[in-house]
Amino acid sequence: MKNIPLNVDYSFFKSEQRVNKIRQVLEKRQPDFTLVLENVHDPHNLSAVFRSADAVGVFEICLLYHSGQTVPKLSETSSASARKWVYHKDFSSVKECYNYLRESGKKIFTTKLTDNAVDLYDMDLTQPLALVFGNEHIGVSDEAFENADGNFLIPQVGIIQSLNISVAAAVSLFEVFRQRKNAGLYNKPAFASQELEKEFQIWLRK
Repeated sequence: MKNIPLNVDYSFFKSEQRVNKIRQVLEKRQPDFTLVLENVHDPHNLSAVFRSADAVGVFEICLLYHSGQTVPKLSETSSASARKWVYHKDFSSVKECYNYLRESGKKIFTTKLTDNAVDLYDMDLTQPLALVFGNEHIGVSDEAFENADGNFLIPQVGIIQSLNISVAAAVSLFEVFRQRKNAGLYNKPAFASQELEKEFQIWLRK
């Protein structure tokens, strides 16, 4: 884990241990996987998703808020730490968000209860990918659903065929983690060396 030149004054940081921890976490981030949250209005749900995303190495979350919806104010005590280490990018239209994702080669899948939805556990979650979750009341919008590359669901056998958005995201994220871990995608950095060094210097100053 000592292959990255530091070029920084260690006295600026709390300890060498902190520097090593930052390097190790960044090297496991997955820039080819993105989570999209569309019009999620409960700040507690949003905060919980950020924490789950950090736990499995998500590099960036797209916050898609349109049709008069705005990003809720998040409690600093409950989510500040996770939001500090998971980038988020704001979008005000589905088209703008999807164009951004496709420019980086990602396939886009929404989660919606439909007859032709793919089982989460049958998906290849090791490919460049974005998973879209809608809000607590109506799920993903028709526009987001119709313009996606596919749709998936989390299989369930209960009477109530739905999960809280933060739970659904966590279940999906840890399946992404399981598949990518088994494929060895956490064993080496996904970034090119120059990009990794650039991000490392940014993270050191957080």
